[in-house]
Amino acid sequence: MGANVDQNKRPDYDEVLQEIADYVLNYQIDSDEAWETARYCLMDTLGCGLLALKFPECTKHLGPYVEGTVVPHGARVPGTPYRLDPVKAAWDIGCIVRWLDYNDTWLAAEWGHPSDNLGAILAVADHLSQKRVANGQAPLAMKAVLEAMIMAHEIQGVLALENSFNRVGLDHVVLVKVASTAVSAKLMGADREQMLSALSHAWVDGQSLRTYRHAPNAGSRKSWAAGDAASRGVRLADIAMRGEMGVPGALTANQWGFYDVLFSKTNRDQALKPDAHRKFSLPQPFGSYVMENVLFKISFPAEFHAQTAAEAAVKLHPEVKDRLDEIDRIELTTHESAIRIISKQGELANPADRDHCLQYMTAVPLIFGGLTAEHYEDSFHQAHPEIDRLRDKMQVIEDERYTREYLEADKRSIANAIQVFFTDGSSTEKVAVEYPIGHRRRREEGMPLLVEKFENSLKTRFVPRKCQAIMASCEDLGALEVIPVQEFVGLFSDFR
Repeated sequence: MGANVDQNKRPDYDEVLQEIADYVLNYQIDSDEAWETARYCLMDTLGCGLLALKFPECTKHLGPYVEGTVVPHGARVPGTPYRLDPVKAAWDIGCIVRWLDYNDTWLAAEWGHPSDNLGAILAVADHLSQKRVANGQAPLAMKAVLEAMIMAHEIQGVLALENSFNRVGLDHVVLVKVASTAVSAKLMGADREQMLSALSHAWVDGQSLRTYRHAPNAGSRKSWAAGDAASRGVRLADIAMRGEMGVPGALTANQWGFYDVLFSKTNRDQALKPDAHRKFSLPQPFGSYVMENVLFKISFPAEFHAQTAAEAAVKLHPEVKDRLDEIDRIELTTHESAIRIISKQGELANPADRDHCLQYMTAVPLIFGGLTAEHYEDSFHQAHPEIDRLRDKMQVIEDERYTREYLEADKRSIANAIQVFFTDGSSTEKVAVEYPIGHRRRREEGMPLLVEKFENSLKTRFVPRKCQAIMASCEDLGALEVIPVQEFVGLFSDFR
């Protein structure tokens, strides 16, 4: 045998791929809390998408690639007249859901927004349900959508617990692609081999860089990247369902696999030797933990690490609003992840840049007492130079306890504190908010406000009668679960 050859023994599918596949195909969700939270999550995610339709920079991306295209049993994009193939519909739904940075969040070693997967789930389920009815079969029920949401949340969230893709420069939408691939394949009726094939292609597909999320390149791609990933998940599931062979060693193949190519880089934050190899850590089995503990953005359309800063700023607003010119400095105490992702100085170039700036998202509610999507627009920023003057007076300080408790499983805090110091030597109290209103620890307080947020979003798009019908369809879990998917989605597509 010569030394200059590869041993061509085809491996079994990587263990992580098998764990995901077996979870999606076999796990039975028995958590009442997960099912109920999924109902709230569905409402909130759709509401975020409807709000985004007010912004032309978002809506310019929507619709068929070729104008006038007619798709049999086309998937509907909520709030629009579009009926599209499931791949493009997943892109559009994912785009509107993520555009305003207002849908749910998961924070761990990696960050992300698990409800981004609804783009793939709703597009595939709507198309398949319509197709089944046309063929004389029973439609899919909304319980299938809720189940897919719980599973997609779990895949994305558990993979994020101890695996930091951002530290090797990769964007978290890789997890949207993987989770969307898995649940799309299940909705399509995949067997185990087809599921494994689809998942393997998601990992060897090449992944997005985080460049568009960080200074000095932050821009609007971060608002459609998840839709792009969800759409790709649908396409890869479809490819696998057509019988395409998989790539068993997608993760572990020596030199060519995901681990070696994209996940074993060293950097200043990792104590790895230059030749070290990193692989995924799965600290717990897949279940329903992520949906139960997901974070909702209820008060502010803002990057989640700034939610508690904005809340603290609103509390301080009455005390500082008439003394803005007397402010000497503002101490903003936060955690390491917020510093790494959204702490910025210098000019902010666009709305996407501003909604990822901790200082901007603190200054606006200090001055105006609130924070809305409109506050990020160029016209608003240009009309209020006092925002940047306040940013220049901010000192960002890391609190090691905040950083530690951000990662502790029994806490998962996202803490920020603000104290304002005036030129006469006086100061406000230090106002700290450790858990945002969308945190599991504040569910009782937060869920009525989430329902109110959803109802207000409906009013931006539909007449009162239609709003009432949609609210009625969502108000009870048992009733929602049995609604045919195509009928539920139709509520968001019929404007009468």
